[in-house]
Amino acid sequence: MVRFYFHVRHGDQLIPDEEGQELPDTSEALREATVAARELLAEAMRSGKEWVPDAFVIADEAGCAIETVAIAALLPRRFKA
Repeated sequence: MVRFYFHVRHGDQLIPDEEGQELPDTSEALREATVAARELLAEAMRSGKEWVPDAFVIADEAGCAIETVAIAALLPRRFKA
């Protein structure tokens, strides 16, 4: 198992994930970030929030960014600006 960190990016600000999560591999970390991003979007829509982060930045144990999940990219085509 490898520890991955799911930092939240909004503009120039990066909100670090201090705990991380142990997962078997990068593809599983990417899946987790995608699920979390979809849940975040759904909650923002339900509650009428206007602020949604730009992306989840997945980092490895060394702190290197290895993947980015852009939250807007997960919106259905008809909702994209």
